[in-house]
Amino acid sequence: MSKGEEVSNKQVLLKDYVSGFPKESDMVLSTGTISLKAPEGSKAIVVKNLYLSCDPYMRNRMRKSDKPSYAPSYNPGSAITGYGVAKVVDSDHPKFEEGDLVWGMTGWEEYSLITNPDTLFKIEHTDVPLSYYTGLLGMTGMTAYVGFYEVCSPKKGENVFISAASGAVGQLVGQFAKLMGCYVVGSVGSKEKVELLKSKFGFDAAFNYKEEQDLDAALKRYFPEGIDIYFENVGGKMLDAVLLNMKLHGRIAVCGMISQYNLEKPEGVHNFLSVIGKRIRIEGFIVFDYFHLYPKFLDLILPIIKEGKITSVEDTAEGLHNAPGALIGLFTGRNVGKQVVVVAPVE
Repeated sequence: MSKGEEVSNKQVLLKDYVSGFPKESDMVLSTGTISLKAPEGSKAIVVKNLYLSCDPYMRNRMRKSDKPSYAPSYNPGSAITGYGVAKVVDSDHPKFEEGDLVWGMTGWEEYSLITNPDTLFKIEHTDVPLSYYTGLLGMTGMTAYVGFYEVCSPKKGENVFISAASGAVGQLVGQFAKLMGCYVVGSVGSKEKVELLKSKFGFDAAFNYKEEQDLDAALKRYFPEGIDIYFENVGGKMLDAVLLNMKLHGRIAVCGMISQYNLEKPEGVHNFLSVIGKRIRIEGFIVFDYFHLYPKFLDLILPIIKEGKITSVEDTAEGLHNAPGALIGLFTGRNVGKQVVVVAPVE
């Protein structure tokens, strides 16, 4: 293929704004064309997408919203965007050259014209699987790192609870907590995931929330002395139960609330009075605000990956045509670990 050539470009488009639970049919596979030459003077780059990341926050971008948001709504009829790993095909930007590998925001398509490549990270370390840059070494890993270390300020020996703990972020937070010498418990949605947390990721304990009639009683069983740190991925009834079981001066990092994303009317929180009496600090965070810490994060994470002290489980879908199903699977708990879509083989 020569630069400037027009080539076909398969894309995943959002058909229309989504209300309620999203379906695969809310997205459609289409084929357009794209030039492999970056426009002169544009400082843009053209990339070939290799891996795409499926992330829960993408659901919120499928609804029409007139409110300001850190992640604006998708435009119906246009390609979905998200984090991914790509290879530079052509560049009009001084920071990037043909052949460079990058991770960051790209399109759900075979090729993308990226008009603001300053938001991308160049991949310097290729002695680890490239797919890790959709997860462990990308936005997911940074989210776990920031939420646990920067927001929660953990101390050795503290009691840590993580909801949606077998997900892409939760599995990493648990491993970070164990490396710090904390007691770690996770909640998940199946017996298989309970075993995964304990056998693969080294959690001290885990439970299937679907089997618990009383979440407050379950948490008291696993945390008789209370919870120091809660890494919040779920919201709703789980958050309500956690508030009753936090220790004095406990910290809650609010990463996501996946139980609420598909509800027309979000559930209320009834035990918020606990925040006052227990002096609980609750802080929401967006990983974008911490991307300046990426070099510090790599200094921590790369050595422990190579020493085998941390691992990541990936759930892989092959081909763009399987991308809609992979994304929808996040909201039914179908995936185990980081959900990745393989768009093209690494050449």
